[in-house]
Amino acid sequence: MTPTGCFIDGKWRETLRRFPVTDPATGELLAEVADAGPGDGAVALDAAVAAQDAWAATPPKERAGVLRRAREELLSRGEEFALLITREMGKPLAESRAEVSYAADFLQWFAEEAVRVSGEYRMSPGGDFRVITTRQPVGPCLLISPWNFPLAMITRKIGPALAAGCTALVKPAEDTPLSCLLLAQVLADVGLPPGVVNVLPTSRPAPLVEPLLADPRLRKLSFTGSTEVGRSLLAQASGNVLRTSMELGGNAPFLVFADADLEAAVQGAMLAKLRNGGQSCVAANRFLVEEPVAEEFAALLAERMSRVRLAPGTDPASELGPLINTVQRDRVAGLVDDAVSRGARALTGGAAHGAFFPATVLADVPASARVNQEEIFGPVAPISTFSGEKTALAMANDTGSGLVAYLYTASLDRAVRVAERLETGMVGLNRGLVSNAAAPFGGIKQSGLGREGGFEGISEYLSTKYLALDTAP
Repeated sequence: MTPTGCFIDGKWRETLRRFPVTDPATGELLAEVADAGPGDGAVALDAAVAAQDAWAATPPKERAGVLRRAREELLSRGEEFALLITREMGKPLAESRAEVSYAADFLQWFAEEAVRVSGEYRMSPGGDFRVITTRQPVGPCLLISPWNFPLAMITRKIGPALAAGCTALVKPAEDTPLSCLLLAQVLADVGLPPGVVNVLPTSRPAPLVEPLLADPRLRKLSFTGSTEVGRSLLAQASGNVLRTSMELGGNAPFLVFADADLEAAVQGAMLAKLRNGGQSCVAANRFLVEEPVAEEFAALLAERMSRVRLAPGTDPASELGPLINTVQRDRVAGLVDDAVSRGARALTGGAAHGAFFPATVLADVPASARVNQEEIFGPVAPISTFSGEKTALAMANDTGSGLVAYLYTASLDRAVRVAERLETGMVGLNRGLVSNAAAPFGGIKQSGLGREGGFEGISEYLSTKYLALDTAP
């Protein structure tokens, strides 16, 4: 029952070309999906522009109502969405169910934020006029989402856009477009007006996206994906000085100090590393452990990782599904091979099977290993050691990325001191999970611009207008 066309102006539209979507666990063809091109993008932008004024003028309470109804419908069809996520992305059903709940949280949060957009009224310093500020929707937006959370990353963008009064064009990832297409049907079913959200699946992103970014009617770009692609999109967006939100790559350090509760640290490490099979921008990428406890931590983590059940996501026993495709499998295997060739020891895992890669722990990983310098996006935990807080910070911050860091210590003083000096947009303190609809998600350095979620999330889709009201005698 999942739609497979483009969703434009409230209708399903077919294209001359189609592309396949497969199950990464089995290679089975799931569907052939409409392959949108520049012409489809132009029609979709026309629809979004035509719908913009009416949607911006829709009372916030009504916009919130659409989001609430979409949340209710999403949750009522939760098993359908969860199975679809697992089939197209590969993660275990338990994780897909959690993603459905996470996606619904964004719809709920921004339904609540829609009615809270506010301005200010104040007297000028000289008393001769009044300063009035109001916030208005930026206008039609292009939302580009990744494959690793094919539903939640869509609602994290659509939620604030719709709440703010913006219309949107959505380009889902080529590997995982089906969840987004089904969400578009849900939005239509709960009364979203035609043209407010348009979905453009494609296997040819550049020819579709480039003319949209060059069109002066588009006013906002939100992208989640690799830093390399983000740089290219930022360059293109500069032509029309678009508002941009960029959630890019990470290289998250996971710091364990000698005074940490090691059992808690291992539990946090399992969550921070294996959530979504390690295919997450906030996955712990480098495990930096203080020397006195490094051996014990590595042994505990390896024991836990060795028990992780590897199976297709539809298997009820699955705890770790396949990687998204064999290209990613080969990349992860190459990172492990490089580390071992440089002296690292594989304590568990390390051998690929089809698109599956087992949970892997590497000890004694040198700083020169690629696995310490590149985002892994797989279930591999490389462990390096440090001596002292100063060295730990230097190692943690020695990267161009700055999305998230994790820190385990029993000392409150150290927790505050280190957290303040970590060059990241988010820090998990004795906690392996930071993502939450109510919190601002985003990074610094080359990990991106702007924030998604939290009170800050809707601001990315609003412009501030200042009115000077003359009150002189």
